[in-house]
Parts: sequence; structure tokens; C-alpha cells
Amino acid sequence: MAEFLTDIQTIRERARQQIDKGPITEAYGADLSRVLQVLNEALATEIVCVLRYKRHYYTATGMNSEPVAAEFLEHAGEEQEHADKLAERIVQLGGEPDFNPDTLTGRAHAEYDESLDLVRMVEEDLVAERIAIDSYTEIIQWLGDKDPTTRRVFEDLLAQEEEHADDMRGLLERIPKEKPGPAA
Repeated sequence: MAEFLTDIQTIRERARQQIDKGPITEAYGADLSRVLQVLNEALATEIVCVLRYKRHYYTATGMNSEPVAAEFLEHAGEEQEHADKLAERIVQLGGEPDFNPDTLTGRAHAEYDESLDLVRMVEEDLVAERIAIDSYTEIIQWLGDKDPTTRRVFEDLLAQEEEHADDMRGLLERIPKEKPGPAA
């Protein structure tokens, strides 16, 4: 069995130093200011996704819109949970979650969408999920072992974003495509 690298007395003494830093100890290996920036960008991304899914929920119309709109509403709720987890982690690390609506879309990785066509809505939501998947995968790799707790937050979000992308792909396969009308 491997031994501790540091004796327990030294660990206890270090824990008493800089107590105002809460969970940030000498063992924290990441660039804290950059981690907070990345977390706030992800927070902005999730908030934009909530808004996009809510917009799509309320504006979805047509014969096939009811089950699609229900999926939009479910995803909006899950994206809100993601935003909450990110904001909690930011605060835990001693930062401030940035909810400023004036800069939200500029900081977000995903884009807001005002499509009114049901297929286009699903496509735009799928694109946004794919952006989140790429972004969160890169963040997870960047964090590595330097901040395992934040990495796990992103791993949890990534798993759900992959489910969302699969849901959107499935919807695209099931929504009947408009057939072009007869030539005049």
C-alpha cells in the first residue's frame, strides 16, 4: 500500500494556513483565475441554452410540435440545472458567477436561435449540444488532474449534453420533412 507523500502533521499544519481560501489548498494545481473564467463561459453557454430551448418550447407549432416541444422544455430544465452546478462551483472556488445579460451571448460558446421552423429549431439545438460536447471535452482534458472536482462537474455535464444531442438527432429522424409543392 502506498504511503502518503506528506506526513499527517504537515497536512494538518498546512490546512490551518490561509484558511480563508476554503477548498483551495496547496494541492490545487490549476490556474484558478483561468478556471473561473472557463466556468463563467460555460455558465453563459448553459444560460443561452436555457433561453434557446425555452424560446423553442414556446414557439414550436405544427402537427408534430407537441412531443418536440416537450423535449425542448425538458432540456431547458436540465440546462438550468447545469447552470446552477456551474454557479455553485464558481462560488465554491471563491469566484463570482457572471449572470450579466449584457455580455451573456458574447461569452457563451453556443448561440441563441430564433428559428420558427420546427426542423430548424431541432437542428440548431443539436448544433449547440455538439458545441457543448466539444467545449466540455476540451475543458476536461485541459483540467486533467489539476482540478479533479471541476473536471467531474464537466464530465457530468458532458454526459448529459451527449444525451441531449442523441435526443435531438432522434427527433430529426422522426419529424416528417416538408415535401416541396408541385411546380407551378
